[in-house]
Amino acid sequence: MPTVGVKRDLLFEALGRTYTDEEFNDLCFEFGLELDEVTTEKQMISKEQGEGKSEGASEEVIYRIDIPANRYDLLCLEGLVLGLKVFHGKMEMPRFKTTKPKKLEKLIIKPNTALIRPHAAAAILRGVSLNKASYNSFIDLQDKLHQNICRKRTLVAIGTHDLDTIQGPFVYDALPPKDIKFVPLNQEKEYNAEQLMELYSTHAQLKNYLPIIRDSPVYPVIFDKNGVVLSMPPIINGNHTKISPDTKNIFIEVTATDLTKAKVVLDTLVCMFSQYCSKPYEVELCEVVYPDGKTMISPELAYRTETIDADKANTYIGLKESPESIAKLLSKMCLGTKAKSGKIDVEIPPTRHDIIHACDIFEDVGIAYGYNNIPKTLPTAATISQQFPLNKLSDQLRGEVAQAGFTEALTFSLCSIDDISSKLSLNIEKLSAVHISNPKTLEFQVARTTLLPGLLKTIAANRNMPLPIKVFEVSDVIFKDLSTEVGARNERRMCAVYYDKTSGFEVVHGLLDRVMQLLQVPFKTDGTGYHLEHAEDPTFFPKRCANVIFDGKVIGKIGVLHPEVITKFELTMPCSAVEINIEPFL
Repeated sequence: MPTVGVKRDLLFEALGRTYTDEEFNDLCFEFGLELDEVTTEKQMISKEQGEGKSEGASEEVIYRIDIPANRYDLLCLEGLVLGLKVFHGKMEMPRFKTTKPKKLEKLIIKPNTALIRPHAAAAILRGVSLNKASYNSFIDLQDKLHQNICRKRTLVAIGTHDLDTIQGPFVYDALPPKDIKFVPLNQEKEYNAEQLMELYSTHAQLKNYLPIIRDSPVYPVIFDKNGVVLSMPPIINGNHTKISPDTKNIFIEVTATDLTKAKVVLDTLVCMFSQYCSKPYEVELCEVVYPDGKTMISPELAYRTETIDADKANTYIGLKESPESIAKLLSKMCLGTKAKSGKIDVEIPPTRHDIIHACDIFEDVGIAYGYNNIPKTLPTAATISQQFPLNKLSDQLRGEVAQAGFTEALTFSLCSIDDISSKLSLNIEKLSAVHISNPKTLEFQVARTTLLPGLLKTIAANRNMPLPIKVFEVSDVIFKDLSTEVGARNERRMCAVYYDKTSGFEVVHGLLDRVMQLLQVPFKTDGTGYHLEHAEDPTFFPKRCANVIFDGKVIGKIGVLHPEVITKFELTMPCSAVEINIEPFL
């Protein structure tokens, strides 16, 4: 879920009262949100960048609130305040309107845009009165939308411009990089598009968006009738049209590969900030002209009506409310309602694009009523449940291995490529590892294919503890498997590691024997039990490794780890390990 940081004092001022942290946490819970953290800007910077990097940062208290991923209208202070005020009956849901001037501003789309980003939409906010806080919120909402519904600008890119510095009609075209020249935002020198790619290749934020268009023969660009460049989406706006808290008229353009997403983004942005217009909640229309001559008026700000059955809502949620009562509950959730003959007509505003089915409306009824207030009832049908067999076996093994003197560890299911390959003296190309396409850190590049690295890192982090250190884990590893629906499969394993001045191979061997005894599997070589068979594995010391064979198949390995492996995990003493797949024993 996206997290929104709002300044506490500004939030309380907008809500018209103050709350203690506990009271506001309860308020968020009632509204279906979660107060994730109470912090300050200084603390946030220190946590992200380290101590000493937060000089000059504010000590003002910030509430970090977890927002449902589909509630785009709550990604800014304005949306939160509007939703909470309506929820508590302090105001009615405003009616968002569009105004059509005598002469519509036009955004003309050229044919070349079909090669890269074919769709666009536009709107104008007239007579805007922003202060520093609302201006920052306006910019922050754009960033939140870019990271959320816009999928890091791949689907939609937003551009906001000072309308008083440019003249329509505006043209949306796609040109060769060398033909695009302008002064980018917060710069003083003019660059062409190729130079901009080099300029921002090391930029902390913008470098992430360059691959979206870098390999295209043409780049998107928007300019006015005088040739002034407004933006080169999805990378950067032009400095000429830069907005500020003093800007009075804002031209908003969105370019997209998905027109529906573009409309949602534009509706959300203008609805949240139209309250600052000279005529609150009114947005000026623009005309978008497509290459084939067809036109589209935007934004739509469309209201639509869905009809739900009151009895069905009561049945799904577990209530016994009248249609009129349910209608009042929905009104608290910014939905216009009208009850008649057991049916409820629900008017969905342009801010609630998350409502796409009747079940979404039922969910809002539950939130407004309060999940904690729903009467507890016994199930209408008698059912008998039982634990999933694999989880039951895992829990039983955890208890028995712990009683054998081993300490349980719980390690990350994601790890670095080195952890499962070079550190174990293995070749990553020969492993069926599931790779993360956009890992955030080097520590989380692939899904683990073995439990061993996690346990060795656990020992390394606790190597000052008294010897011997004996740790184990019963958990899943992940392998690439194209025969499955999702292209990967999990495998439940048990792994144990012994770390001491001596290798302790007899200890892990004894643990394996104990586990097999508990599973009632005898030590036999005729295929009716389990046995060990010599194996060579670069992870283990030569001549000190064996395959664990059960039912004629290899289910794991046991042995003394190779000194090079131990050293790569920053350990200095011998280690023995056993790792087996426990699924065959079900």
